[in-house]
Amino acid sequence: MLGETFSLLSILGIAVTLTGIVVVLLENEEKSEEKLAAKKRKAWGVLFGLISAMGQGFGVVLSKKGMYLDTSVAMNPVSAALIRMMLAGLFVWTCALFAGKLSDLHRAVRDKEGIKYTAAGALVGPFVGMTLSMVAVADTQAGIAQTLMSLMPVLIIPVVWIIYRERTSWRGILGAFVAIIGVAILFLA
Repeated sequence: MLGETFSLLSILGIAVTLTGIVVVLLENEEKSEEKLAAKKRKAWGVLFGLISAMGQGFGVVLSKKGMYLDTSVAMNPVSAALIRMMLAGLFVWTCALFAGKLSDLHRAVRDKEGIKYTAAGALVGPFVGMTLSMVAVADTQAGIAQTLMSLMPVLIIPVVWIIYRERTSWRGILGAFVAIIGVAILFLA
């Protein structure tokens, strides 16, 4: 769709990075200090995570296609991020309206502590993350940008260590190092 092709070194870098991420994600919770999740709830989480990853992948490809639709000039990545966030917000509000969840939103707005953390998450995630992801997509191949953006499970390990005092098993740490090696290969490509 975008006419992008990868070198063998890029494909190797993507494969190594994704292998490391999978190792981190498949870390055995029983051997780590993480709290065990109910199996049914965890299965739903994995399912929605996969759907989310597919949505992000399609979103990156379609966004890049939209930024370069006019071959004479590319759309500014910040503008592309703003358009994506505005349309996503409109969609979420529409879903909340039709699902009858606006009263839940009214209750949530009164929770000052919850709003504080949600606002911080919105600043870091959708605002900074989305904007920088559009800059990355504009400046490199969509597949490489999406591979780098999928490093969240690896990058969250130190945050979980610091905030929740939960340690990752050696398997999780090994997966993180494998993913970092994959990223290094991508930078060599």
